[in-house]
Amino acid sequence: MSKGYWVAHVDVDDPARYEDYKRANAAPFAEYGAKFLVRGGPGVTKEGATRARTVVIEFPSYEAALACYESDGYQRAKALRDPISTGDMVIVAGYDG
Repeated sequence: MSKGYWVAHVDVDDPARYEDYKRANAAPFAEYGAKFLVRGGPGVTKEGATRARTVVIEFPSYEAALACYESDGYQRAKALRDPISTGDMVIVAGYDG
């Protein structure tokens, strides 16, 4: 079974309120086995355009990644994030090679 990943690029307009989102997403991320691989550290855009923060979250399966996003717990956290950030996000299945 392939792991699942959230890959997001985000601009945060209100960092203080974004902390509320981070606290709120902790429970659904724990429930669905999320592991942060990248969480907004320094980076260089070599091609195209992106946003200030890049986030990559690994889940034990693609199905878990989808279920987490659709969960009531995550949707409550997302409601805190939406008014204070702009982002692009994809959920993808890992490569088993």
